[in-house]
Amino acid sequence: MEGFHIQKEGSDKYSLTGKVFNKIREDILSGLYRENDELRENSIASELGVSRTPVREALRQLELEGLVTIIPNKGAYVTGITNKDARDIYIIRSYLEGLCARWACDNITQEQLDGLEEILYLSDFHAQREHHEQLVELDNKFHELIYDASGSKILRHVLSDFHHYVERIRKITLSKPTRASKSNEEHKAIMEAIKNRDGELAEKLAHEHMMNTIKNINEQGL
Repeated sequence: MEGFHIQKEGSDKYSLTGKVFNKIREDILSGLYRENDELRENSIASELGVSRTPVREALRQLELEGLVTIIPNKGAYVTGITNKDARDIYIIRSYLEGLCARWACDNITQEQLDGLEEILYLSDFHAQREHHEQLVELDNKFHELIYDASGSKILRHVLSDFHHYVERIRKITLSKPTRASKSNEEHKAIMEAIKNRDGELAEKLAHEHMMNTIKNINEQGL
């Protein structure tokens, strides 16, 4: 967490705790912290420029998410997302992403469709040049836009969390040129189905997109 400092916002400790929570969570999911690493309250508080209280509260929230284990009189340790967790998430996502794409067919706006087309154009551009970081960012934008287009804030919240949980895996899979190109093709097919308001096809393609990712994970031995 080098070079990061949280600005305090008056006496709003909940806002401060939320910022600390999001930062530690991001560092766990991105792989900065490894499984079984100890999360020392004093060190984190010093690095973020906050007191120990919001760090302690953030660690408790992370324990509820299953990302941290707190052992009494010993400390807090990273549990993280295991490979099995990642596979489970993709299987669950395969059904929810399908539902999301189906609902998007009924709710998506022309502006959102234009946004998807722009994302896909940029994805092709960066895939040809093997710009991996940009591809991950565009992958995020593609899925988040469809989550928004579903019209369901509940579904969007669940899928956004799942999408973030497997960030490390996505970075690895999208770093492979063949998978990056194939993923773009699958995104295009999903977008065309949504554009044509074909809910059944959009659901099928979105489901298959997730299952293809699982297959890719297995082939890479992740």
